[in-house]
Amino acid sequence: MTALDPAALPEEAETLRAERLERLYAFIGRCDPWLRALGLAWLTPVWRALAGDNPRAQLRDIWRLAGVPLLAIAGFLTLWAMLAPQVQTSLGAIPGPVQVWEQAKALHGGAKAEAAKEAAFYAKQEERNAALLAEGKADKVKTRAYTGKPTYYAQILTSIRTVFTGFLLATLVAVPLGIAAGLSPTANAAINPLVQVFKPVSPLAWLPIVTMVVSASYEGGEGGLSKSFLVSSVTVMLCSLWPTLINTSLGVAAIDRDLVNVSKVLKLSAWTKITRLVLPSALPLIFTGLRLSLGVGWMVLIAAEMLAQNPGLGKFVWDEFQNGSSDSLARIMVAVLTIGIIGFLLDRVMFTLQTLFTFSAQR
Repeated sequence: MTALDPAALPEEAETLRAERLERLYAFIGRCDPWLRALGLAWLTPVWRALAGDNPRAQLRDIWRLAGVPLLAIAGFLTLWAMLAPQVQTSLGAIPGPVQVWEQAKALHGGAKAEAAKEAAFYAKQEERNAALLAEGKADKVKTRAYTGKPTYYAQILTSIRTVFTGFLLATLVAVPLGIAAGLSPTANAAINPLVQVFKPVSPLAWLPIVTMVVSASYEGGEGGLSKSFLVSSVTVMLCSLWPTLINTSLGVAAIDRDLVNVSKVLKLSAWTKITRLVLPSALPLIFTGLRLSLGVGWMVLIAAEMLAQNPGLGKFVWDEFQNGSSDSLARIMVAVLTIGIIGFLLDRVMFTLQTLFTFSAQR
């Protein structure tokens, strides 16, 4: 057996340590694009600092990515708390952060209480039906749906479901039209005037037309979609499809002409050309249009729900405004913050999907 060289042991340990650090840095680098997409870019310098990669430089990045935003939020809350009591309205002074937080907790408590009532209702109904079945009175067994007041969380889910339905309808219309307009100058000449005319139309103008058309053509029925849901969804679709259509058209028109010529030489079918060439090349701009459309759709939805009194966050805001109680203004502020946070999260979702499906997404 050969004797171990004591001097070689520290060198081997140092080599292993360097290899582990290299693998760790590579892992952090792979995670960084996803953390940026999720709005968690500050975690990258935290991990690098913990790994010992130039801690001073990483602290500067942590301060820029996390410290500055948190300081800005703290400053905003401080100014809000100081200035709010000085602004008087018909419902009293503008509520500060503390009052808004109290109403947020009250809404949460109300949702829990309503959920408990719903559970008790169904438990009592099941108990009654079980007793009737035991007595042989199956003809008297009835199942009724709970008709209590919708909770704040239920209204949030209604708005999210409605905006995604309208957004999907808009995507199904806008992407094919955008591809046609980008590929064909003739189709572009036909579609462009319609885009220029209808794109600036306000949702408040579309809403009465959509309401009358849906009311006249859709019967609904038990288990079907409600008319209010369809009205809101179609209004969102009509107002949010334009950014996707325009960006899809621009993305398709900007495809490298050499690639188009190659597709002609290979005599690709129209479907193969679109799926293998057009969509992959235009996907970054298409996703930009989708992000803009979803943001527009979310803003449109709140206005549509408020005006048409359709279920959702918009109706919640309007009902609190009409209520006029001492807590209404704080509850409206809760809804405003909720709308903003959900809008931010929807944009993060689309940006994450863009990062997943495209190679040129912003880093």
